[in-house]
Amino acid sequence: MATRLLLKNATIVNEGLSFRGAVFVVGEKISEVLNFSNPGACERCEILGREIEAEGGEVVNLEGLYLIPGLIDSHVHFREPGATHKGCIASESAAAVLGGVTSYMDMPNNTPLGTSLEALENKFEIAGRESAANYSFYLGANDDNFSEIESANPQRICGIKVFLGLSTGGMLVSRDDALQRIFAQKRLPVMVHCEDNGMIAANLKAAKEKYGENIPVSAHPEIRSTAACLKSTEKVVRLAMECGTRLHVLHVSTAAEMMLLRMASEKTGGRITAETCVQYLCFDSGDYERYGARIKCNPAIKSAADRISLVQGLSDGSIYTVATDHAPHLLSEKQGGYLQAASGIPLIQFSLQMMLELVKLGQVALPQAVELMAHNPARLFNIEGRGFIRPGCYADLAVFDLNRPSSPEPASRCGWSPVGTFSSTICRTYVNGALAACDGILTGNRSARELRFNR
Repeated sequence: MATRLLLKNATIVNEGLSFRGAVFVVGEKISEVLNFSNPGACERCEILGREIEAEGGEVVNLEGLYLIPGLIDSHVHFREPGATHKGCIASESAAAVLGGVTSYMDMPNNTPLGTSLEALENKFEIAGRESAANYSFYLGANDDNFSEIESANPQRICGIKVFLGLSTGGMLVSRDDALQRIFAQKRLPVMVHCEDNGMIAANLKAAKEKYGENIPVSAHPEIRSTAACLKSTEKVVRLAMECGTRLHVLHVSTAAEMMLLRMASEKTGGRITAETCVQYLCFDSGDYERYGARIKCNPAIKSAADRISLVQGLSDGSIYTVATDHAPHLLSEKQGGYLQAASGIPLIQFSLQMMLELVKLGQVALPQAVELMAHNPARLFNIEGRGFIRPGCYADLAVFDLNRPSSPEPASRCGWSPVGTFSSTICRTYVNGALAACDGILTGNRSARELRFNR
């Protein structure tokens, strides 16, 4: 007999609504959602509770707590295979569920590179054994692997990742004919890292002439500049409009890109969209003095004006999804000055709490945060049965206390994060109806599944 679970008396935030109610779970899926403002809902909850307890099921009272769909982080780098000293699928997915993230999509800049279906199959096998959260993997694009893209199963592979700027891992699409071919296919959405290599190289040369080998980390947004981002984004938007591509531009860090992408989205009926990441919403260039290379990432964290514009874009529709670009490095790999320090920040465990800080500051509404981090990723990828609290959906759920401060220990294998003290607490995370984490402790349940896509 399937396990039965009742989560009652929570404030449920889902699909633009916030209401006191209960969620009834049978096995892996949601069976009923009760809104206590509806006639008979409270009585139905009491009857269910008695039945479940009599049958040996579980009833959990979430009075004073919030219940939302588990987050879907569509942009992570879990480092396996090839760099498991920094992080691996087991460690980073554990960090995910401790932070209320129940599904993730991992990028292909591994060793070996995830540019073949064989390489992705290896990652699927590892995740099937080790992952605490639901999973899928991007197929990386290069100048010569279009046959792999044509052979990819669109119900299984989340999308195609295109690097137009060199970053960690060295992947790059450099030929215009290869890019045209990738953008012309309609089977998989195309996700692009937009930075112009020529401009970055020229900026780096100028910085070396100015500073020698001792370039300050604060010069990062001048080297990987707004202009370099915008030039690349303009190129892919033009190509996507010509080809009819489902384009999602990743980790947007500038107001200029965001406005360009908003106009492109309006012109294409939402076929071109923008992602930003929590670091661009919570840090700006004034923070390099305090954090140094710990907040060095590609694209660079930009100005306070960019940060403010991106936060505003959460509410006005300019930003479609919020992710983390979770990218663990050992602290020793973040040392040695600007030229040596690795780019990337480990944030998946803390992304929900970072957004909740913005909620408490009044900079984004809680239902909008849920839209950006759960509903819209599910819509973008057409994920089967996830991202919403609905009957028939998988019971991927996160529970938090908005008013209980916490300082959780980083669970990423790299062992650190630039953030860590919050005014909220992640209390429980359920993956496919099973409790994966409770009050900062992993339960050891392995209930994760491959994500499937309705395409």
